[in-house]
Amino acid sequence: SAIKYCTVDIPEMPPCSFKPEEYKGMSKEQMMEIRKQNCNPMTMKITYYKKPVFIHQGYMQWLWDVDGKRYLDLFAGVATVSVGHFTAAIQRQLKKLMTAVFKMCPLCFLIQVIYLTNSGSEANELALLMARLHTGNFDVITFRGSYHGGSQQTMGLTANSSCKFPIATSSGCIHTMCPDVFRGPWGGSYCRDSPVQTIRQCSCAQGVCIANKHYIEQLEETFATSAPSQIAAFFGEPIQGMGGAVQYPKNYLKEAYKLVRQRGGICIADEVQTGFGRTGSHFWGFQGHDGIGNGFPVGAVVTTPEIAASFVKASHFNTFGGNPLACAVASSVLDTIREDSTQQNSLHVGTYLMTQMAKLRDKYEVIGDVRGKGLQIGMEMVKDKGSREPPPPEAMSEILEDVKDMGVLIGKGGVHGQTFRIQPPMCITREDVDFFLAVFNKAISGYTDRK
Repeated sequence: SAIKYCTVDIPEMPPCSFKPEEYKGMSKEQMMEIRKQNCNPMTMKITYYKKPVFIHQGYMQWLWDVDGKRYLDLFAGVATVSVGHFTAAIQRQLKKLMTAVFKMCPLCFLIQVIYLTNSGSEANELALLMARLHTGNFDVITFRGSYHGGSQQTMGLTANSSCKFPIATSSGCIHTMCPDVFRGPWGGSYCRDSPVQTIRQCSCAQGVCIANKHYIEQLEETFATSAPSQIAAFFGEPIQGMGGAVQYPKNYLKEAYKLVRQRGGICIADEVQTGFGRTGSHFWGFQGHDGIGNGFPVGAVVTTPEIAASFVKASHFNTFGGNPLACAVASSVLDTIREDSTQQNSLHVGTYLMTQMAKLRDKYEVIGDVRGKGLQIGMEMVKDKGSREPPPPEAMSEILEDVKDMGVLIGKGGVHGQTFRIQPPMCITREDVDFFLAVFNKAISGYTDRK
């Protein structure tokens, strides 16, 4: 169970002038009973924490539970809350809803054709359908460890057993080796486009990456053995999200896309988590390889006129895709990203956070890897650096619970649940980062002392 800390030992949380409303709703016990009686049984079986957090209100990077306790949110609704928790945009648009202009194209500064949807899963499913229609091919390639959605079709694209039910899903999905330069068979000191590299050594010359060469060979092996000569698409997250912020060698996607196009396929970048400036250096994650609505239900498929023209073979409609309220919120988020220099903040604060986390990696044997770009960050835990094997699940849960008890919410991912995911609202500050680092250092120190 989580260790109990004396209040004087807990790192001091940065101040916040916002005053949440007093919670006057039902008790936590009543909520749990309603949840037990009315919700899917899975929601009772699986909770993120042993003692669940009941969130009442949010503001920017802060959350308050029903007891009034404040938390620093470093997971941001699974990296979908980009510019912070807020309601002003919704309130303004609700007042104007009857006269608002239907904003169909919140991304028109780089879009040719866009289809607005309700979620990332739906967007990926639509992209898969369009790729198959346009190419006339069926098979699609994705990475092992990937997550592309929870619908029946996108569950086939997904290659993470914790997200797959024992039912028939989309056929024609082929999963190739993920080019993970930390846990995979190949990797070195300069593979990633990240301010922090792996602890693995290599003898590559400047500008040469042997690991990339070997992972591309694995993709070519997949084409030679598991796929037909012509494919429909290649799906890839620019940085794996649920897979644990896994980054590929710098030139991997560029070379992989070339191979895919040689086989008639379309290259699809799943930007649900990496888009909209989160990686800091670019607005879109795929741009680093040469969540539109801040958590509000809206998604989009961006494509070319040629591919869109193939989509007229039957009628397709979306009941709520592109609804005025969702588009207004999405447009407001894009305005905020531009006006508040959110992308630049992601770059500077994220780089600072990663370099400081790398110091913790060097300090503790159980921290194997720190990786990412901007505020899309993963910290992979290990039994020891020599083996790089994942720690037992109870160890991850113990550390996660301790961090939560000290006032910080982070995520967890990876094929073996071995990676802590830090993907906060992009408005966090260095002061917030220093608080998290103090909390995490204390949690890891406590864990290693108890081992």
